[in-house]
Amino acid sequence: MKALFHYGKSGADGLQYGEIEQTAPASGEVRVRIKTAGLNHRDLFVPDRHEAEAPAVVLGSDGAGVVDAVGAGVDKLKTGDEVIINPALNWEDNSEAPPKGFEILGVPAHGTFAEYINVPAENAVMKPKHLDWQEAGVLALSAMTAYRALFTRGGLKAGMTVFIPGATGGAGTLLLQFAAAAGASVYVTSRSEEKRRAALALGADKAIDSESDWEEALDGEKVDLVIESVGAATFNQSLDQLRRGGTLVAFGASAGDTVDFNLRKFFYGQYNLLGSTMASGEELREMMDFIAQHDIKPVMDKRYDLSEYDAAFARMENAGMMGKIVFDV
Repeated sequence: MKALFHYGKSGADGLQYGEIEQTAPASGEVRVRIKTAGLNHRDLFVPDRHEAEAPAVVLGSDGAGVVDAVGAGVDKLKTGDEVIINPALNWEDNSEAPPKGFEILGVPAHGTFAEYINVPAENAVMKPKHLDWQEAGVLALSAMTAYRALFTRGGLKAGMTVFIPGATGGAGTLLLQFAAAAGASVYVTSRSEEKRRAALALGADKAIDSESDWEEALDGEKVDLVIESVGAATFNQSLDQLRRGGTLVAFGASAGDTVDFNLRKFFYGQYNLLGSTMASGEELREMMDFIAQHDIKPVMDKRYDLSEYDAAFARMENAGMMGKIVFDV
């Protein structure tokens, strides 16, 4: 089968689009013929984390397609079923943190950037009818991450105010839509005037320039909840927008892993700092019900053929997108 995989060289030099072995599903698995797959920041990091000497691994965590073959013992799915891939392996029930053995598809297990993928049957979830194939193929990882960060960890409720720096990527636009649908007031940032206008159209109450004075732009208003995914570049600014006793949930660090902050200011402010990553299968099902109820769809950026991966990677690396980048497989 055709696939985008990493092998033989470190970093991006090891990325290859070509043939790789296709296998039958094992007991408890299904094989899915992938129609579309979504690009995530995680895919940019995998080539640097996967050792050149290790066996080839197919990249990709998001995807959607049609069940092509069913392994022994699978009775809830059949060939022809249209499904979304749940990229969270070995995390079915909601819990305080992922259980031992939790992994994300696309290293170490083969991912979705291929014509076929074998996954445990519980990781193939029926595709919502209101989503087309492109929307379905980019949904799971970003939407699961956004849902857990906002609701499970952040405790978002109607009437709260939430601040989302950089809310123009895949997870950011879903955070915005989820929070607005839940009845919260939503404030976001972006460097791009065009993206700020788009955020307002999606339901943001305020969209401010990332390069501006955030406190001034918010007229000194403090928020109940901050969802921080940028990292070191924005963490302290984000914390400064939080009301005393408020909560900051962090799930990403695309602009730096290490943060210095004033501990005394933090404990005097009685702030809550929570980490979050991905979500369980239980939360995925809750999220699917939520998006169906509110008719939420991921914001789509550009479509590429899987063989055009280099252009897609460059677009994401340069932060040129608004929403999700999708591969037609």
